[in-house]
Amino acid sequence: MPDQIHPAERLLNLVIALVNTSARMTKEQIRRSVAGYADAASDDAFERMFERDKDTLRELGIPILTVTGSGHGDDIGYRIDQEAYALPPIDLTAAELGVLSLAAQFWQDSSARADTSRAITKLRAVGAAPEATDLVAGLAPRVSAGGDAFAPLLDAVQARQAVTFRYRAASSGEVLTRVVEPWKLLARRGGWFVVGRDRDRQAPRSFRLSRIEGRVRTVGPADAFGEPDAAALADVLASWSAGESRVATLAVRPERAEALRARAVDAADELDLTEPGLARVFADRDVVHVPFTSAWELAEEVVGYGDAVVVLAPRAVRETVLRLLRVAATLDEHGGTHG
Repeated sequence: MPDQIHPAERLLNLVIALVNTSARMTKEQIRRSVAGYADAASDDAFERMFERDKDTLRELGIPILTVTGSGHGDDIGYRIDQEAYALPPIDLTAAELGVLSLAAQFWQDSSARADTSRAITKLRAVGAAPEATDLVAGLAPRVSAGGDAFAPLLDAVQARQAVTFRYRAASSGEVLTRVVEPWKLLARRGGWFVVGRDRDRQAPRSFRLSRIEGRVRTVGPADAFGEPDAAALADVLASWSAGESRVATLAVRPERAEALRARAVDAADELDLTEPGLARVFADRDVVHVPFTSAWELAEEVVGYGDAVVVLAPRAVRETVLRLLRVAATLDEHGGTHG
């Protein structure tokens, strides 16, 4: 026996049918042709199901009209008022379309890339100017993908279900198993983070998704914990900016790494760029000074730009970049596999 159709899917099927009918659909036609209503065990069950679905759709603001046939008063059908249901014409200015394109570029993770690309393509088709993205060219924030950890963590956040994963510490490189009650997924400082309560440490923690190794697995039932404590969440977020601020000196190819350039500051202590070794590095590059609090996080961002960015100082950031590149080269040698 085939599985029953979920009520939400049945509602969507009903909306599609009533939007696309040329005139109206009677109850008999709906029961016969709309997927999900064949699950009704009897005529009474169908009536209850259909009336409940109509009420639900109307509560959602979908205008279902009752249409009486011209011949008989009891010949009743239904359709959706197209004029009331349809969105008004989309008339985006060049600036508005540019901002939406910038937002779409932010979602670089594979779980969202296809949907955002299709949406922007449709908006460009009706926008004022397809070249509107030129207004924000180079301003897109560079956020690394969440990888395989993103989707299961997002599901766990929504289900209020604990998860376990192996995590590589930024400071020591040690890999330990963590059990976490995930509160939120946030994009910060060039990457995705999950913020939640670490059960082993009995305290709020944040974990960068790019440092999760292997699979994320759920632990225990759904609805195992409540809404996150606002004060605890605020403390975690505040701790991200509480570290000692330092400045890195980077050699950047022209018109590249605009997100780094946007954070650049004037440096009090300039490097001696007349040294022969350094002169070769920055001959065709711009030298920029970027503040940072975590050498590891800046290194991960820099690696994402490939050879467009070279770290001149400090040594801790440069060495971390080299270590990450060596790891990436090792993965390539083994066919790109990872734990």
